[in-house]
Parts: sequence; structure tokens; C-alpha cells
Amino acid sequence: MTKLYVGNLPFTATDEAVQALFAKYGTVEKVSLISDRDTGRPRGFGFVEMSSADASRAMQALNGTDFEGRSLKVNEAQERERSGGGGGHRGGGGGSRRY
Repeated sequence: MTKLYVGNLPFTATDEAVQALFAKYGTVEKVSLISDRDTGRPRGFGFVEMSSADASRAMQALNGTDFEGRSLKVNEAQERERSGGGGGHRGGGGGSRRY
């Protein structure tokens, strides 16, 4: 399974629209568009999970193409570096306690 980063999405994009776009290149396992934690507004990017072969086809076909007037950026998502320890929730957005 490969996770693709999809950037420069129009704020009007929906999970369904992104899924339909990528479905032309194979089976889409999961779509997650990222919203701002505080405002709930879309942040203009998300992730699509597909099998590796489908993902590389979709990446080559869709990177730089026009989607609702925006030039998409599609590449393989880089796993964020996890610092040691389990289930690390990084503070930010009110997660950390102040003494």
C-alpha cells in the first residue's frame, strides 16, 4: 500500500471528488483530506492510499494536472519522523499542559 500526498487542492474539494479522480488509475483504499483543527476549514491538501502500482500510475498521471483550476501536486507521502516512545502525540493545538 502506498500513501500519496495530494497538495494544492481547491478548498471546495471533497473526499468523493478526490476519490473519483484517483479511481481512474486503480482502487482507492482511503482518502483523507486535512482540515484545520481550530477552524474546521480545509487546508488544501490530503492523502490518498492505493496499491503501489496504482499509486505510481496516478502520481505520474495527476501530478501537475488541473483540478478545478488548481495545479495538483501529487507525490509519495513522507512518513513523519516519529521520535522515540509510543503513540507520541506532539503538543500543539492545546495538547500540552502548562505548569
